[in-house]
Amino acid sequence: MGLIAGFFNGLFGSGGGSILVPSLEKFLKMEEHKAHSTTIAVILPLSIVSIFIYFKGIDVNLKQVIAVSLGGILGGFIGAKYLKKIPANWLHKIFGVFMLIGAWRLIL
Repeated sequence: MGLIAGFFNGLFGSGGGSILVPSLEKFLKMEEHKAHSTTIAVILPLSIVSIFIYFKGIDVNLKQVIAVSLGGILGGFIGAKYLKKIPANWLHKIFGVFMLIGAWRLIL
């Protein structure tokens, strides 16, 4: 799971969560809330490794990184607070809807 999630995270700049959440739920029988929070914790080291590689070979706009990161930190804080309040069955459905929207946008 980790190898595949890391590969997609490095290749696409994201994607680890879309691999890990369902994998943790299905193969490790992890509860939805725990799968989401575990995935976030796992993606941090994956992203740190990718950052160093991207900075060496791909042009990165630091102003945009800082601006988006600040918004992401605030959004992550708010999302983590709400995660505890969303029932597991709704969390699963919301995640599925976002996966479908992402897939649809990629196809078009």
